[in-house]
Amino acid sequence: MEISYKQLLPKVNTFIFDVDGVLTNGILTIMPDGELVRHMNVKDGYAMKNALNKGYRVCIISGGTNEGVRTRLAALGIEDIYLGAHDKIKQYQELVKKYNLQPENVLYMGDDVPDYPVMKVVGIAACPNDAVQEIQSISTYISNKKGGDGCVRDVIEQVMRVQQKWDENFDASL
Repeated sequence: MEISYKQLLPKVNTFIFDVDGVLTNGILTIMPDGELVRHMNVKDGYAMKNALNKGYRVCIISGGTNEGVRTRLAALGIEDIYLGAHDKIKQYQELVKKYNLQPENVLYMGDDVPDYPVMKVVGIAACPNDAVQEIQSISTYISNKKGGDGCVRDVIEQVMRVQQKWDENFDASL
């Protein structure tokens, strides 16, 4: 008998997200000066801020190196931001050691092959519905939202609702 992902949600206390293709739609706009511009969804920001204020850990592991991404996420209160991470399992292991995490406490959302090693070892592997097939095939949960279109909000809200911690009157001050 296969277990439903919803049965795993009560144990989650840590969210780890990729950036490009999860917090963004994966499209890069190249400016004339060479700067790469990404678009993030404020609904995802609201959910991450809400989760942090309720005591959840929210961490970022991304291969990208855009400091504007760090600035935005740090402004939400996220402290564990790993950019330029090309071997994501290394940063995941650092987080496990730092916070004494158990796999069943971690939900990781990724969308492409670099996320695969971490997604194989966490309690809940999640992805947006436009993730590559290799990632969809190992995901415990596939959001009905695309990357950059609220998929992060989707998983955070589900976890917090199951744990009766979602607050609709929360002031995120985004």
